[in-house]
Amino acid sequence: MVPDFVNETMLDSIPLTVLEHFDWGDDSEQNEYEEPNDGPSSPGAYDNSNNIPHTIASLSPATTEDVPIQPSPLKELPDNPLLEVGSMVEVDVEKAELYGVIRWIGPLHSPGTSSSNTRVMVGVELEDEPMEPNIRATDGSYNGVKQFKCPANRAIFVYPAQCSQDRRFQDVVATSPSAPKIVASTSKSTSDANNMFGKVDCPIVVGAVAPLKILQQEELESICGPFRGIQGHHNSCYLDATLFSMFTFTSVFDSLLFRPREPEDNPQYEEVQRVLREEIVNPLRKNHFVRADRVMKLRQLLDRLSSVTGLTSEEKDPEEFLNSLLAQILRADPFLKLSSGLDTFYYQLFVEKDDQLKLPSVQQLFEQSFLTSNIKLKEVPSCLIIQMPRFGKNFKMYPRILPSQVLDVTDIIEDSPRLCHVCGILAEHECRECMGSMVGGVTLEATAFCKECLDKSHQHMKRLKHTPSPLIVPKDFKMMAAHCQVPRLFMELFAVVCIETSHYVAFVKAGAGADAPWVFFDSMADRKGEQNGYNIPEMIPVPDLPQWLSDEGARQLNETAVNDKMLPEHAKRLLCDAYMCMYQSTDVMMYR
Repeated sequence: MVPDFVNETMLDSIPLTVLEHFDWGDDSEQNEYEEPNDGPSSPGAYDNSNNIPHTIASLSPATTEDVPIQPSPLKELPDNPLLEVGSMVEVDVEKAELYGVIRWIGPLHSPGTSSSNTRVMVGVELEDEPMEPNIRATDGSYNGVKQFKCPANRAIFVYPAQCSQDRRFQDVVATSPSAPKIVASTSKSTSDANNMFGKVDCPIVVGAVAPLKILQQEELESICGPFRGIQGHHNSCYLDATLFSMFTFTSVFDSLLFRPREPEDNPQYEEVQRVLREEIVNPLRKNHFVRADRVMKLRQLLDRLSSVTGLTSEEKDPEEFLNSLLAQILRADPFLKLSSGLDTFYYQLFVEKDDQLKLPSVQQLFEQSFLTSNIKLKEVPSCLIIQMPRFGKNFKMYPRILPSQVLDVTDIIEDSPRLCHVCGILAEHECRECMGSMVGGVTLEATAFCKECLDKSHQHMKRLKHTPSPLIVPKDFKMMAAHCQVPRLFMELFAVVCIETSHYVAFVKAGAGADAPWVFFDSMADRKGEQNGYNIPEMIPVPDLPQWLSDEGARQLNETAVNDKMLPEHAKRLLCDAYMCMYQSTDVMMYR
């Protein structure tokens, strides 16, 4: 009998294995599931050295009659009385970390062996369906006989030696005789409350949850603090900072969460999408926290399904994660379509260092890179991810770079109407050689000319050898040019991913507009315990950041702080450690 203080809402949020941990004082039937068997399941994988199946999930009939289930023949393991029916266990199967509850213990005949080979087997109801494709699970059936009831694809039969006590709950104690302490854990994929991930719950959130939109500093401060954001684990900072930037406060990437599966997609496309949406993005937006085991699910899927290896434990870069998730698994449409014919998800800045530039802006470097490479964008992207000019984690081309709050992309869009920078009427020609040095604020805007201004300016001896090229202006706009203003095309900075000594963090804008507050996120800001401890993520409001990003504020910072140690901590990370800047077009987002 469930105690009165536990209501239905609480039960819905408490995982099966946590409920099993407590003695409610009732000897009712072990399991109330009435799941039908969906069809035959394949035998488990075998160890060729001794012909012992790692996971025994034998063929079941296509349908299961509603017949009474006999009690487990044995109540406890013969050689280990500490493990009995109802015990929470870890299961060693194919080197996978599986957790569940013992539902059945008794003698069974192993498939593929002689009829006399009968051994004691353990039926375990798993917390989650196994993600490993070579681990076969059933609905509690073995050799066509239903031994216990449980949801489909959640039962496995193993040998006793493959079971051990679930270490996650060994330290859990009751807070009082009448009210057991229910730790905030949800499963193998949602907990390891005491040893690895802390005691903050992270329930699955189904459906669609809108990104956070915060315009007031006080409102942002109310959701900041420790155990906020995405919890880091096993070198995951490259992924944590990128995911936090992509999904917390913006919907520019939300199409990734809902695109229906297509025939060309990976068979596990929907599982990757579901884990990303329901176990990471939705909890982040609703509860402002994602536990590390949720992210590990995604890392394991990407590591197994993409060509990028080491995603579960090794140090990686954000672009490797983006390539794995976006290009290979989700098969998303590339954000950037270049005039060179290349489509890509991010753009690496390639520039020659200008020693006269003391604090280059992303706008300057962006235009210089496009000028040098002689390419343009075919269209305005909804999202523009720009990698700073640096090589590896250590070498930086410029000691400090100012992330531009607004990125003007007008002059790098192919066939976009432009104005003559001399007289201000519709431009008809472009001379890239006229741009010259970036010093003095000269930008790509200075390369556009009308026919009359082009001829006049190129009579100068230094410009006689220039080779201007015609601009393609849409016919419809050319007809209306005298009656309307040529628009400038801007994109808004919403995140800066930074790196220092192999550790990634992020500055993210909490809302839209120039006055929206900013937050600093570190998935490993603190740590509880040592080798067996866990990381503590943290969100910190940064009220001074808009001032630092302004031209005047950045100039004062750069002139006052002659060395990096004199900069405020967060300003140093922003200006000195920028690795990737993310921009969005709110106008284009509405149509994609």
